[in-house]
Amino acid sequence: MSGAGVRKSLALLTDLYQITMAYGYWKTGRHRLEAVFHHTFRTLPFGGGFAVACGLTPAIEYIEAFRFESDDLDYLAALKGANGEPLFETRFLEYLRALRIDCDVDMVREGTVVFPHEPLLRVRGPIIQAQLLETALLNQVNFQTLIATKAARVCLAAEGEEVLEFGLRRAQGIDGGVSASRAAYVGGCAATSNVLAGKLHGIPVRGTHAHSWVMAFASEVEAFEAYAEAMPNNCVFLVDTFDTLQGVRNAVRVGQRLRDTGHRLLGIRLDSGDLAYLSIEARRILDEAGFQDASIFASSELNEQIIASLKQQGAAIDRWAVGTQLATAYDQPALGGVYKLAAVREHGGEWEPRIKLSEQAVKVSNPGILQTRRFVLDGEMAGDMIFDELFPPPDGRTIVDPLDMTRRKHFAATASHYDLLVPVFRAGRRVYDPPSLAASRDHARQELASLHSGAKRSVNPHLYPVGLEPGLHERKTELILKARAQARRVEPGNA
Repeated sequence: MSGAGVRKSLALLTDLYQITMAYGYWKTGRHRLEAVFHHTFRTLPFGGGFAVACGLTPAIEYIEAFRFESDDLDYLAALKGANGEPLFETRFLEYLRALRIDCDVDMVREGTVVFPHEPLLRVRGPIIQAQLLETALLNQVNFQTLIATKAARVCLAAEGEEVLEFGLRRAQGIDGGVSASRAAYVGGCAATSNVLAGKLHGIPVRGTHAHSWVMAFASEVEAFEAYAEAMPNNCVFLVDTFDTLQGVRNAVRVGQRLRDTGHRLLGIRLDSGDLAYLSIEARRILDEAGFQDASIFASSELNEQIIASLKQQGAAIDRWAVGTQLATAYDQPALGGVYKLAAVREHGGEWEPRIKLSEQAVKVSNPGILQTRRFVLDGEMAGDMIFDELFPPPDGRTIVDPLDMTRRKHFAATASHYDLLVPVFRAGRRVYDPPSLAASRDHARQELASLHSGAKRSVNPHLYPVGLEPGLHERKTELILKARAQARRVEPGNA
């Protein structure tokens, strides 16, 4: 798991209804039914034009470690139903004790840019196993995808300047903080203040000092001098405890002494006030004193919109420390990813597609064993096709908008393509080596570089083309019509 590693197996990290459904499958003998589930999301977060898939490696670790320990089963045995009797019978709990995941699992590579309706992962195997995986997989991938996407948006606003993730103190608990640091790094952040995340995931760690350090001394100069003496190789001074520009002058004074001893002033940090004005004035003071190489860090409730605004105002900031609004995905608390059944079959039989209907078109699921094909033209992502692997398009290059059948797009014959889902587990055995976190971060950067600039706008982004392969669209329409007709049918004697 991505967090503090409380225990090896987290089989009980699930909703009760997953276990009650598993019991029902077992009790009715349907636990051997094979099923296909997809994890998708319906709308892009933050009103943006893309998402960055993240949390896949922790999901892999979760699947590999999945098992019910003895104390898990003791807890389940103690649960009671409405009649006061045990909720689960002993034979079922013994079945869970022996259960190991032997599903086929396919995932997109961590750091891949993804869009609504595309499967981030696909689970195929015994329905009881696939059902038991649902909640934890959604928990891992939804949150980290949300944070990685937020980080990417912030980094795009910073236009190549370093973004540091400083959100642990306001993150959602221990695992939320560590997971957020991990995902923020995949999304493009250069470092984190979170030391545990640094240890667990190899993320570079950065930090300065707080206002309390300055307040603990008789004067600001004395505080800076003491810090410089203690850590001459890590001197970034927080200058706004009392008077910001005087604080910059005090930093310069101590920086000159550092330079005389063979060290250097790395920079100053602004944490309040008019950051555009103060940074410009701070830059002037630093440059006039010969500290042209000293960086100006900014914090203070930053997000992508504020960073973009500060840059438009000519702010002289070259390092951005983003905390609360990154680690908590401040303006959107959840991704809204879902995990839906798309096909079933008896062992060795033919696959039967399944579909979930809704009064809202966006909530109607896509049936089949789905894969996403990405088309690339002249080095730029041109669009994505969702298709059913049972009916692979031999050379299909047309997509149908899943929410508007009149909107179609055709990709040129010169466009290359590749499929996003890759095999990770086969019959429960891992066949894929997850890339390092640094490699996932590089992959996300490369993906974003190949995405049209209009889709990366923070406000009113261009809509990246994603659609269904025409045959899948037709089969989905037939299933919808059939399901609606069945729903309206009145059984004899029930009129």
